[in-house]
Amino acid sequence: MDDAFPPFEPDGPERDPDNGDDAARKRRLREIPLRFVVPNIITVLAICAGLSAVRMAFEERFDVAIGLVLLAAVLDGLDGRMARLVKGTSRFGAEMDSLADAVNFGVVPALVLYIFVLDEAAQFGWIAALLYVIACTLRLARFNVMAGDSNRPRWQQAYFVGIPAPGGALVVLLPVYLGFLGFSPGWFTASVVSVFTIVIGFLMVSNLPVWSGKTLGARVPRTAVMPLILTVVLYVAALANFTWSTLTLSAIAYLCFLPFSVRLWRRQARAHAARTTPSPDAPGA
Repeated sequence: MDDAFPPFEPDGPERDPDNGDDAARKRRLREIPLRFVVPNIITVLAICAGLSAVRMAFEERFDVAIGLVLLAAVLDGLDGRMARLVKGTSRFGAEMDSLADAVNFGVVPALVLYIFVLDEAAQFGWIAALLYVIACTLRLARFNVMAGDSNRPRWQQAYFVGIPAPGGALVVLLPVYLGFLGFSPGWFTASVVSVFTIVIGFLMVSNLPVWSGKTLGARVPRTAVMPLILTVVLYVAALANFTWSTLTLSAIAYLCFLPFSVRLWRRQARAHAARTTPSPDAPGA
């Protein structure tokens, strides 16, 4: 063994077409550009924030725990955009990001919610937490498989299949937000929250189409720049000053958005079917 650690391979070993075995690349980089490393560091920091949220929950510092989950969500959105910005995307980074999502938006919210209220429901609460984590993991695995599906119509790529992991974490922590607004955990409420947690888990692995916003693009109209900036400032200010009310309204608004997303999906599906179905009067129909 020449080195203490294996060499970093951003995209893994390539397959040699001659012998069919994993072989070294024809052109190996002696040194890895920093642009391949920085996004992975951000991903690791997101995992650290998520796991630290669990510790804060054990110490009953739930406000700090929720703040760390939000920080993990911000870092999760930042690492992918950073990788694309500096052209540092890699298979290694994609796998790291998926594992980080499973921890930060699956394991962490389930444990925080269990410590906060689900433990009042005993075994039922723990089963709900388990189902949520498994659902989040299955949803991420399906996302990775569907990402390489070249047969999927282009218009469908603007939608998630099932609630995405960050959205699921935002919504499933709704009882914690309500707790800071006067919601008091108990056996009955813990049972209701357990059912709510299971429902969110099933929505994550369902075929529910959820608009992702990817079709908005990276450009905005000139007349929309000022309103967009003011809207972001307003939301951040509300989040800083009315944290729990803002998070509660955000989670409820996300749930209310789901039916509109389904309606938009069906409208685009009908439009796509009308474009691809030949007219009865067309030659060869």
